[in-house]
Amino acid sequence: MSGIYIHIPFCKKACHYCDFHFSTSLKYADEMVDAICKEIRMKKDRISGHVGSIYFGGGTPSILSQEALQKIFDTINHTFSVDAGAEITIETNPDDLTSQKLKELKQLPVNRFSVGIQSFYNEDLIWMNRAHNADEAENCIKRSQDAGFENLTIDLIYGYPLLTDAKWLSNINKAIELEVPHISAYALTVEPRTALAHAIKNKKQTQVSDTQSAEQFVILMGKLMASGFEHYEISNFAKPDRYAIHNTNYWKGINYIGIGPSAHGFDGQNRYMNPANNASYMEKLESNKLAETVEELSLNDRFNEYIMTSLRTMWGTDLNKISNHFGKEFFEETKKNLRSFEDKDWLIFEEEKIKLSQSGKLFADHIASEMFIIND
Repeated sequence: MSGIYIHIPFCKKACHYCDFHFSTSLKYADEMVDAICKEIRMKKDRISGHVGSIYFGGGTPSILSQEALQKIFDTINHTFSVDAGAEITIETNPDDLTSQKLKELKQLPVNRFSVGIQSFYNEDLIWMNRAHNADEAENCIKRSQDAGFENLTIDLIYGYPLLTDAKWLSNINKAIELEVPHISAYALTVEPRTALAHAIKNKKQTQVSDTQSAEQFVILMGKLMASGFEHYEISNFAKPDRYAIHNTNYWKGINYIGIGPSAHGFDGQNRYMNPANNASYMEKLESNKLAETVEELSLNDRFNEYIMTSLRTMWGTDLNKISNHFGKEFFEETKKNLRSFEDKDWLIFEEEKIKLSQSGKLFADHIASEMFIIND
């Protein structure tokens, strides 16, 4: 079943490391919601069957009012056929999840929270310029569970200068103690045009250490897998059968539409990209035109995307699929490229599947790039 991704481009404040598209001004929030609803209606022919997942990302979707979110849901339900068991996720900040907000969200079809915890230490949250504190990080999870929202995933970040191995292990243990069934953990990357990149350039912050990130990734894998989590994608860990349906569909190449400024969509052949500019996005829709541009993916593009996404998962890359979907030449080239890894323990071969070993997960991007086919 297809998915819908909706980008809500508003945040209370700018995290120092973040390069996602957002605005800290809510001045045009109502107009943005109207534009999002209009785009949904204009894309009614993009999904023919049932919708299996809806994901509100951002930005911070939980910053919107119950009425604004309900308006978007009403538009979706009037435009598409949403499966009764659809996974419906909303990204939230801990400070938004007050008792009152939880009551409001309970009135909506939302059945899964993605909570941007990042750390359970105040000094780390201040360093990141997060809007919440450590108490809110822990208490919002407990409040959500008490309110009946047990299908939770939390984000954690590792590999930044303030994070000792002891603190990182404490963060992981806290997530386990809180009985969160899904954890997404990301190594801090320094993106251009962020406050963190500017501070590092001006020597006001320490450079991020690749060695530290690798060592803390190993700690993460060991601790979570020993605690009953499955490492089903490089950055994602879940209790059995608690995988994120929406994101898993991304990695499996299932179609989805993207709604909102900076959102992307994929129909199996082409990628659709909305501008990362609120004014431009709304102006286009106001003139009854979609704001998107289309990237026509070549066979090589689709193959390389399949390698990149499939290799990151516990299901691995299927050589039979390469042969059947891309052809004999791609199959033979893949087998040839795999020879360079024969003397390493980075890959596991199971029948016609290629999977990353524990050590191989440290080199996932490098391995995928070596398997890419560049020339048409």
